[in-house]
Amino acid sequence: MATSKVLAGAQVVLPTGTVPNGRVIVSDTGRIAGSAPADAEAIETIDLTGHWLVPGFVDIHNHGGGGASFTSGTAEDILQGVQTHRLHGTTTVVASTVTDDMDALAQRAGLLSELAEQGDIAGVHFEGPFISPCRKGAHSEALLRHPDPAEVRKLIDAARGHARMVTLAAELPGGIDSVRLLAEHGVIAAIGHTDATYEQTKAAIDAGATVATHLYNAMPGLGHRAPGPIAALLEDERITVELINDGTHLHPAAFELAFHHAGAGRVALITDAMDAAGFGDGTYLLGPLEVEVKEGVARLTEGGSIAGSTLTMDRAFKRSVTVDKLPVEDVVAAISANPAKLLGQYDRVGSLESGKDADIVVLDAEFTLKGVLRKGDWVIEP
Repeated sequence: MATSKVLAGAQVVLPTGTVPNGRVIVSDTGRIAGSAPADAEAIETIDLTGHWLVPGFVDIHNHGGGGASFTSGTAEDILQGVQTHRLHGTTTVVASTVTDDMDALAQRAGLLSELAEQGDIAGVHFEGPFISPCRKGAHSEALLRHPDPAEVRKLIDAARGHARMVTLAAELPGGIDSVRLLAEHGVIAAIGHTDATYEQTKAAIDAGATVATHLYNAMPGLGHRAPGPIAALLEDERITVELINDGTHLHPAAFELAFHHAGAGRVALITDAMDAAGFGDGTYLLGPLEVEVKEGVARLTEGGSIAGSTLTMDRAFKRSVTVDKLPVEDVVAAISANPAKLLGQYDRVGSLESGKDADIVVLDAEFTLKGVLRKGDWVIEP
């Protein structure tokens, strides 16, 4: 059980700005409190002078970590992966699948929904099988299929109310109708692994798509005569763009261009992590495909396509501030607030406000992770 505590002396990043020499009071209920408990003796004061306090990270696109896979592992494996990411500051995680046959995906959705009901994960993201063979990335082409709305509905139903997002190529037959179906059911329709034109992408947005899955990756490049999906996704205020800031998926200039054009309010930093995140180099499986990880970069053994990442959110945060020179407040928006809002969970997570879960990350002056609180309990104690 959490005990009441005061985190004092740090720079505290709030939605309204950064408070120097601030403090955050954590009640024994595991929530952020606006005032200290009546019993002063029940309060533990922790001096965090010289540190930063930011909200726990929210990852809406993650396939696993710690040697464990969300796409094929047991419930225990999935919890191992979740814990690995918690150790790196991700206090809210959506489990992402990869392309498989429909029965296997429905079965996987059932298992993941049980963990969502227990509060271990924040829901399910189906990445595939409704994607373009031209932009399949690390997905099995033999298992790809058109986004028939009836089949999309099967996956939504299999997740028992915990489907949060479906990535699809809306230019495929049934794509636009599937986007409408997802929007009607309160599930995020994400444009990704797509070969769509600018005009087709705009049509998908008008139909209800609201997210760009790992912008730039697995879609046509930006062209001056054929701007393609990137321009459509960046320019539309209705779209939140996912960015993988690991230095491998995106050149710093491309990252900066997207962040500058979309603005801090329309970016969601993600990991797109696979099993090797927080674990190490080696050979892994991503769905049915073999992946080799060398020096932290995951690629398909056959063909060499990038196969997810080994990124953790604390590294993404630090890189965004120290390499890309973004304001801390903008990074907090992209790594916590914006994804929490997309999930419809901003009333509970995503900012350090009274009444919300005490999901808090402690960073030192160099933005290295030093502590993690989840619902008022230390995952890592500073």
